[in-house]
Amino acid sequence: MSEAPLIESRRLTAPPEGDFWVFGYGSLMWKPEFPYVKAEAALLRGWHRAFCVWSVHYRGTVEKPGLVLGLDRGGACRGRAFLVAPKDKAEVANYLHEREMVTGVYEPRYVTVELASGEKTRAATFLADPHHSQYAGKLEPATLIRIIREGHGNAGSNLDYLRNTVRHLDQLGIADGPLHRLLLDAEPDAPQKKAKR
Repeated sequence: MSEAPLIESRRLTAPPEGDFWVFGYGSLMWKPEFPYVKAEAALLRGWHRAFCVWSVHYRGTVEKPGLVLGLDRGGACRGRAFLVAPKDKAEVANYLHEREMVTGVYEPRYVTVELASGEKTRAATFLADPHHSQYAGKLEPATLIRIIREGHGNAGSNLDYLRNTVRHLDQLGIADGPLHRLLLDAEPDAPQKKAKR
């Protein structure tokens, strides 16, 4: 069954009036590839960055899915917010739809983020849909590590995606302890954890 109607129904639209902010929590933070006026560190409460989305295109295949980041319920997420110029609103909204909505696993939504200045603003972002078949949810650590080690898709290996994410988070000064620990455990030379007897 085609997901085209679902994907089209989830087309992001820029606000006709006021500012258009976009909140990035993954590769959008360091590789936005759209015009923006400024970027600021931002905090989103109520959602956290997690490997909770099965990837059958970029980091895996239908036969052997990998995992990519999504915003899942609970906690908080530090990322970057991008302010889009009024003249670029429609173009950026269309670009983000094409980039993020390869399948219907993400749901575009406007959320409240706190900027580095302390100001709160509404920003568009893409949340993981827990009802979609590509939603992986919270996996056991050993399963998560195995999938990340083995996943490979059109954009490369799942492990490289994790490495690049952690490297860029470090460069942006964004602490994400769970992803750092996951990378340490997923590296091929990581010590194997022995099962308790």
